[in-house]
Amino acid sequence: MASVVLVTGVSRYLGGRVAARLSAMPEIERVIGVDVIPPPHDIGATEFVRADIRNPMIGKIIEQAGVDTVVHMNVIATPTFAGGRTSQKEINVIGTMQLLAACQKAASVKRLVVKSSAAVYGSSPRDPAMFTEGMSAKRMPRAGFGKDSVEVEGYVRGFSRRRPDVSIAMLRFANIVGPGIRTSITDYFGLPVLPIPLGHDARMQFVHEDDAVDALVLAVLGDVSGIVNVAGDGVITVGQAAAIAGRIPVPVPMFAAGPLGSLVKRSGVADFSPDQMDFLAYGRGLDTTAMREVLDFTPRYTTREAFEDFARTLRSGGSNNTHQEAG
Repeated sequence: MASVVLVTGVSRYLGGRVAARLSAMPEIERVIGVDVIPPPHDIGATEFVRADIRNPMIGKIIEQAGVDTVVHMNVIATPTFAGGRTSQKEINVIGTMQLLAACQKAASVKRLVVKSSAAVYGSSPRDPAMFTEGMSAKRMPRAGFGKDSVEVEGYVRGFSRRRPDVSIAMLRFANIVGPGIRTSITDYFGLPVLPIPLGHDARMQFVHEDDAVDALVLAVLGDVSGIVNVAGDGVITVGQAAAIAGRIPVPVPMFAAGPLGSLVKRSGVADFSPDQMDFLAYGRGLDTTAMREVLDFTPRYTTREAFEDFARTLRSGGSNNTHQEAG
């Protein structure tokens, strides 16, 4: 049972929400939130400690507080909010390595929960209809967040071999959407005109931000171990999502999608990557049997309902939270 919990990435939207929820639970004695900047939002009774997980100082924090449960949510989805691609990779990969090294040395740590992403499965025309947790990408993510997520999971597996006494739960989330969260996919659907790969209408799954928080809290409080896909029921296509969002789709040839994405990225209104364009062309489906049977979790929102809740924010002219999350 979690007693002293450390949450990384607490100054970003989901990290702050998870920390606030955990700090309100009477069975948890103490919640410590770490990040490089103070949280701009309410984190409840969480104790904020300004620290960089890339610094070995994180080990002293874990040791001195007697942390028994670590929730790793500090994997950044896009370089825009990390100060560039080099900084993004350092935070995601080097940060994870340092955090796991600290956990390895701390005898008090008995549980690790990692927020991962379905981006590890990539997107290609050879993909199965639904990825189960035991499957790997038919075409590995080539760069950016997807590649970082694959490396992060590799380091977590290495840690599990070195510390077999630590129970590890790794949740692979479908694209997270909602009225408060901002991700690369919400930026995309926020564009007034949507470039869509010509001849494709990919199937997509989403998970609502509230369900993402619920699943992470459940993983912290429970004893589930292993990898679990998390997604809302059903799928919608890119074309259906564009209609729900009230956006105009403009088909573009795949060879033009890369330069167009780079142009949009340089404009600062959305962050595009080659892997995201592959996702818009080929989509991705997750088998969620383990989510229901192992994690014992059923999302409150279907894929369509989650996207509709996000789209209401777009149609009302509202703006999403400025803290980028894994999408």
